[in-house]
Amino acid sequence: MPVRRHRGRARTAVLAATAVLAGLLAGAPPSTAADEAPPPVPVDRFEGEVPFADPPADGIFTWGSDADDRPALTLAARTDAPEGDKVLEGRYDISGWGGFSHEFATNRPAHDWSAHKGVRFWWYGQNTAPLPPGSGPRVHFEIKDGGTSGGTSELWTTSFTDDWQGWHLVEIPFADFQYRADYQPVGGIDQVLGLKEMWGYAFTLPTGAPGSFAVDGVELYGKADPALSARVVTDTVVHPVDEGGTARVRISVATTGSGPLPEPVTVAYTTEGGTARPGEDFTPVSGTVTFPAGAPSGTSRSVAVPTRRDGRAEAAETVPLKLTVTGARAPAEDPRVVVNAHGLPYLDPRLPVDRRVADLLSRMTPAEKAGQMTQAERNALRSPGDIASHALGSLLSGGGSVPTPNTPEAWARMVDAYQLRAQETRLQIPLIYGVDAVHGHNNVVGATIMPHNIGIGAARDPDLARRTGAVTAKEVRATGVPWDFAPCLCVTRDERWGRSYEAFGEDPALVTAMATVIEGMQGAPSGRDLDRNDKVLASAKHFVGDGGTEFGSSTTGSYTIDQGVTRVTRQELEAVHLAPFAEAVKRGTGTVMPSYSSLDIIGDDAGPVKMHADAAMINGVLKGRMGFDGFVVSDWQAIDQIPGDYPSDVRTSVNAGLDMIMVPTAYQEFTRVLRAEVAAGRISPARVDDAVKRILTQKFRLGLFEQPYADTTHLDRVGSAAHRAVAREAVAKSQVLLKNDGAVLPLRRSQKVYVAGSNADDLGNQAGGWTISWQGASGRTTTGTTILEGMRRAAPDAALTYSKDASAPTAGHDVGVVVVGETPYAEGVGDVGNGHDLELSDADKAAVDRVCAAMRCAVLVVSGRPQLVGDRLGAVDALVASWLPGTEGDGVADVLYGTRPFTGRLPVTWPKSVEQLPVNVGDAVYDPQFPYGWGLTTLAKPSPGGERTLKAVSLAVRALEAAGRGDSPAAAELVGRARLIVQAEIGAGVSAASAKPFAEAEHLLLSGKPSAAMARLTTACRAA
Repeated sequence: MPVRRHRGRARTAVLAATAVLAGLLAGAPPSTAADEAPPPVPVDRFEGEVPFADPPADGIFTWGSDADDRPALTLAARTDAPEGDKVLEGRYDISGWGGFSHEFATNRPAHDWSAHKGVRFWWYGQNTAPLPPGSGPRVHFEIKDGGTSGGTSELWTTSFTDDWQGWHLVEIPFADFQYRADYQPVGGIDQVLGLKEMWGYAFTLPTGAPGSFAVDGVELYGKADPALSARVVTDTVVHPVDEGGTARVRISVATTGSGPLPEPVTVAYTTEGGTARPGEDFTPVSGTVTFPAGAPSGTSRSVAVPTRRDGRAEAAETVPLKLTVTGARAPAEDPRVVVNAHGLPYLDPRLPVDRRVADLLSRMTPAEKAGQMTQAERNALRSPGDIASHALGSLLSGGGSVPTPNTPEAWARMVDAYQLRAQETRLQIPLIYGVDAVHGHNNVVGATIMPHNIGIGAARDPDLARRTGAVTAKEVRATGVPWDFAPCLCVTRDERWGRSYEAFGEDPALVTAMATVIEGMQGAPSGRDLDRNDKVLASAKHFVGDGGTEFGSSTTGSYTIDQGVTRVTRQELEAVHLAPFAEAVKRGTGTVMPSYSSLDIIGDDAGPVKMHADAAMINGVLKGRMGFDGFVVSDWQAIDQIPGDYPSDVRTSVNAGLDMIMVPTAYQEFTRVLRAEVAAGRISPARVDDAVKRILTQKFRLGLFEQPYADTTHLDRVGSAAHRAVAREAVAKSQVLLKNDGAVLPLRRSQKVYVAGSNADDLGNQAGGWTISWQGASGRTTTGTTILEGMRRAAPDAALTYSKDASAPTAGHDVGVVVVGETPYAEGVGDVGNGHDLELSDADKAAVDRVCAAMRCAVLVVSGRPQLVGDRLGAVDALVASWLPGTEGDGVADVLYGTRPFTGRLPVTWPKSVEQLPVNVGDAVYDPQFPYGWGLTTLAKPSPGGERTLKAVSLAVRALEAAGRGDSPAAAELVGRARLIVQAEIGAGVSAASAKPFAEAEHLLLSGKPSAAMARLTTACRAA
């Protein structure tokens, strides 16, 4: 742990450090006698000698998950500065992650820190009163080792807590730094802290509340200990063993650079402490193992710890093995043998789940119950041992929270390591690990990335939605993760919302139809399939109304609409926003996640209520009227947005019906506050028991008590050709052909094609947000095929010219394909007005203008929502809404070249202007560019006959309804034929008179009313 020293000790060190500043800047430590500690070497004095600058220059810079999460820094003159006249001051308010770095310039040699013991700095504590050690806000500190720059180095990390007031000296020996396992810039180098090529350092600041800091005098101190170039490691900390079995603890030595041991290393061991009884539950052991000088790095010895069978049914018991190391660095934790719980009813898989739950619940303490209701982010763990010490029920990976390397195999190992920690608990209740796999297992490099939900809605294929859910579930479960925070059953009512693409569409009937994805993920509604190795627990989100927030109503940072207020009548609430959740409950969704947004029901005079505090909706409607029997989990740190202090947030949310709280960082405080609220009588024990019962029920259904670890049977299916084929089909069916004058599409393989635009050859852009990282990123972030690559594969012998900015000569080409649209974003970061709009970029506009002026052209819009293209529509021969297709650009090429027909239909209304928004099917005033449900096809030509043919189709549809087959595929096919007739009649002349009934017909068809849909299509035809 970092050691804090009294301020007065540093003055002499600082004077000495100043004398060797020139040596530091040259990148080499000063010379010193072999038996003396080298003088301190300053890294940063914050007097202005190191500027604020971005790499590759020598400088200090900030970073964060979005613009608001970057701290504000200044060099401030202070009379109390520990060193010099100035210090570095900063303010922050971080919701995701943020901090600052100093990276050294790449045009000079890396710095050599190997002669020193560690790094230290002055930190100004902000607490008004001293706190117990370890209870203050946690600050992470990392150093950048090896590689060619700070951006390509290997990250080593440690942390300290801000528990004090005023200046303190924080000393961190290099021996305390751990290889950062969650993220490495280049996937890691050699996992050896060499210290000879150092590129700087970084501070990661606390999240969840505004704060400030001051730091001064970063310097290297002390003399390196050669003995600590070797370390002792154990194969794992926790060693479960069945009663009567023998645990074998493997002890190994490892050296920096993997060379032989320079000196002998001895490890004395003894069984000491724990809850198991020596002589009754296990046979005590003690002794010494020796690793001689010259032993190869990685040499191992095993220590056997025998356990005894006593025939009693018991909870798990622990046997710590204390290690005393000489000549090397000791492990961070001593290993522990755990005698598995046995003979208790809840462990018997032959018993019904409800009996197992009741038995387990009866054995749990208040602390264990509080732990089950807590979900922490894996990176927030102050120590992996906190999983057991706080009896945590769940961990999650937030967007971009990944292991290193980010491979399916590493995911499985990571989750297994966390599950192993849970086996140290008394009752050995397994964790339930969750991820946001919202369009495939999108955090994992190489996974199959599906189109975002907006594209799945455009495909209008409930069976396809089910199959995409099944593929996602198989890939997620193969990596050891049993819980997916999906699907989003929001109904997007305003495309200025940055989460629009997470919705299947604007029509509750469409969203309800796509709820088949839950069946693909979970299997049968009863939950009987959840223990299969290809199924995961689903989470219907975000309950309720997050797609209906009013523009300008958000109070979260700079967001304009996300997390705002949904103002609706009770009738609209039921018909639009609640309907998909009623369907999700019928399909057996295992969990439901409330929305960040607030609900304001017009006429009840209650005003806006945060959904995480809305007992009427969660307890009354969801759990009561709908009969939801799964558990309700909060969104990320969402209870903090409930008005009041933290104890009020906890009791209000739990009493409103939340069962598990995604804290995600303040798990220690949450468990403490929850227990205090129960003890004070403000949360009833019955409410806690109900919450824990719901959580345990799903854990038993998932089979986690019998198989807590990853079943990697399907690990080779992650990103497989079979899975990508499903995604490719989804991509093809999601493409919506909005205009096709002169039958420009499909392309012919004999044509000379000119391809341009920002999104033609950018895998990250076509995948969008929630891909590898929370916000996504442009470029080749994972494995897949861009649209351009798909076109080249579809027509390998065709003449194809690619020019991103359309600067290449256009002469001699038959047709142009310009792929334009958005760059990635997620959640409120993507809100219009928060740095985003619905306009194409200037570069994309120029590419469209240049290509479409030179030849017949098709424009593909790759985006999470409609883009305003009306001012260029006349110059464009074909227009395609490609949405965010994911990694399988081949699917776009399939429809471009006619391997598959265009069949997609608009899941949302395509507006003429941003001033029209919000605009949705059913509005009294409805005059869009293209109506909801619009979509031309290359499958077949429309039947001739106009209204006369529509009349005949109507008679056939009524006959089907009379036979009780109104919701049959045959009825849908007949209405589909009628739709094509009407689209042909409307042509390019979409008007308010034709658009309104056309869109309403689509809603009526999806609502199971094909005759009514035919009547509205007939009206649209007459208005054309």
